[in-house]
Amino acid sequence: MLLAIPFPAIDPVLVEIGPFAIRWYALAYILGIVLGWVLAKRLVALAPRVATAEQVDDAVTWITLGIILGGRLGYVLFYRPGHYLAHPLEVLAVWTGGMSFHGGALGVILALLLFCRNRGIEVLGFADRVVSVVPIGLFLGRCANFVNGELWGRVTDVPWAMVFPTGGPEPRHPSQLYQAGMEGVLLFLLLQVLVRQRAVRERRGFVSGAFLAGYAVARGVGEMFRQPDAQLGFLIGGATMGQLLSLPMLAVGVWLMWRARPAGAAAAGGERAA
Repeated sequence: MLLAIPFPAIDPVLVEIGPFAIRWYALAYILGIVLGWVLAKRLVALAPRVATAEQVDDAVTWITLGIILGGRLGYVLFYRPGHYLAHPLEVLAVWTGGMSFHGGALGVILALLLFCRNRGIEVLGFADRVVSVVPIGLFLGRCANFVNGELWGRVTDVPWAMVFPTGGPEPRHPSQLYQAGMEGVLLFLLLQVLVRQRAVRERRGFVSGAFLAGYAVARGVGEMFRQPDAQLGFLIGGATMGQLLSLPMLAVGVWLMWRARPAGAAAAGGERAA
């Protein structure tokens, strides 16, 4: 066996009291939502103002439901449809694991559309502020994947390779950490640079497009080091499910950035067309 860094065996359960247990993975979701909530309340106040802090408070419940319901249904449909078709009651067993980012993203998009329509908020401007904080949760979630020793990488001989408890005897890429760095740290820094420039904020939808395209690229690169799901393996042209699901995100993201114009410019264009 090749030399490898020992996997730091961290108990996936943070606190256990009788039958109740708090896992690092659940804490990652909770902390990601709370930190994103706090930052989003500050960002919506930047000019041009798109919502109030109270409206962000109200949106959190909608967004949380979108994450959980969309993430679970996405996993069921994209990754194990045959299994859950045969065992439909297991769809409700979210505590056993199984969440999809792409499903969660669709759930959040639907939640934002419904919430903004209900409250009379301009959806793209509000979405720009919200998506700029999403990488916080992505970073924490990937770190939790690492702690759980799941979603490990492909076999490799790089000096920092690790032998994961459930990954067999071969050293593997710690791809969870690669993804935490790209989907979390790098994407967060990029979006924060963009969203803090007024000229960019006035181009409604540009930051949302940058998030979608940026995540798609980061996920596509990360999947090159990550072992594909055992029940799926490699798909069309050797691509993974994560890469294939990211292609529509990339296309929509590029389109949103291309069409984004300041509100004043859009209005002037409409007057000239009239």
